[in-house]
Amino acid sequence: MTDTEHETSAPRAGDPAHARAMGNRRQVLYWRLLARLFDGEEQPALESAGVAVAEDLGLPPALLDPGVSVDNLIQRFPELADEFAALRGGREEDGAEGGGAEEDPERSVRRAALVTKLLLNTFATGTGAVSAARFNDWQRDASWCRQALGGDEGGRGELSGYLSALEGDLVKRMHLREVLADPARARALTPSMSLIEQLLHDKDNLSGTALASARALIRRFVDEVAEVLRTQVEKTSAGTIDRSVPPKRVFRNLDVQRTVWKNLTNYDPEQRRLYVDRLYYRHTARRTTPARLVVVVDQSGSMVDSMVNCTILASIFAGLPKVDVHLVAYDTRALDLTPWVHDPFEVLLRTRLGGGTDGTAAMALARPKITDPDNTVLVWISDFYDNPALMNDFRAVHRSGARLIPVGSVNSSGRGSVNPTFRQHLKELGTPVISGHIRKLVFELKNFLA
Repeated sequence: MTDTEHETSAPRAGDPAHARAMGNRRQVLYWRLLARLFDGEEQPALESAGVAVAEDLGLPPALLDPGVSVDNLIQRFPELADEFAALRGGREEDGAEGGGAEEDPERSVRRAALVTKLLLNTFATGTGAVSAARFNDWQRDASWCRQALGGDEGGRGELSGYLSALEGDLVKRMHLREVLADPARARALTPSMSLIEQLLHDKDNLSGTALASARALIRRFVDEVAEVLRTQVEKTSAGTIDRSVPPKRVFRNLDVQRTVWKNLTNYDPEQRRLYVDRLYYRHTARRTTPARLVVVVDQSGSMVDSMVNCTILASIFAGLPKVDVHLVAYDTRALDLTPWVHDPFEVLLRTRLGGGTDGTAAMALARPKITDPDNTVLVWISDFYDNPALMNDFRAVHRSGARLIPVGSVNSSGRGSVNPTFRQHLKELGTPVISGHIRKLVFELKNFLA
């Protein structure tokens, strides 16, 4: 058969035979993915078939190697950057746009190859020791995967929970103390919630260089999270406008719209001029009584994520004008951390994560702080698997007139278990438990302070 005859007989794009061939290639890639995820061993036939598919599509064999990170792959093969970015940005393929047109089969297979790369690099974490470089590569690959799958939108909160579990397992396998003892390897680590949790649990067992490295990582993580939370709080105003105080008559307070409206009767249509005989100014004075914010955080082992986030959030609100913030942490004992509330790093170093839970000890410290109930909010962050007597304290706080905001979880994923008995009692009290993303708590506090 001549080359011309072969080209004529080969399936062409658009032919049913071509679509079936591309469909088979896509299935090969997915079967290979499943085999690697659930078996862990290479399947020679599927591996060779996968390489053949990649070569047929003009893709580099490194795309199939889970030992090569996505960032490294893009660095070596820049032509793949746009295709990975399309997955990350959730953009539709050109062939699928407009009028529901069918996607080009070959493009569909290329996309399947990229998707299997993300899934394999993220979920096939293997066993054995993990280096700092491997941990950082995994974090970046997991970020690619999370964004390609839509993050936590559309009910995908379980994705973040599963990725957090994988991350925690990698941290445990990293021989963290040895990494921390080497300043260069420690600096290469990318802070994460799982890593910070491990550092906080182990900080009393560290010394010298390892302790200094741990403190530096915690400080980096605190600063990064604080920057994110600060953008959510930056427009919060402390106190309400006090209209009993006359407005200051300066240009920046001039209410132009109201001034024009009130002087419309002075408009001269012949000269087409508006004569103003009175200026109106906006009230800007605020009440001088500070809002008191009492934050109580359960520091038991199940609430580490909330402890970190709320410690940082409390420090941000403490930096606002006319907001008096107090911070209490507890397990079976309570600790008043108010003197360090402006520095979440120092607060976290003073916590003792883990242990049992008895909120009545924390309430004994919190109740005396409610000296002006009408101007006080008590934020209580816990999973509420606690002393049943604590519910009587909550009822007393509510009767006093103070605002009670019970919070079940304030983390990135919104996951968290709450004692159903406490949840029902607090709902009946008219103070339902907030469970979800930390933005929910920010919203509630902004409403109180506005």
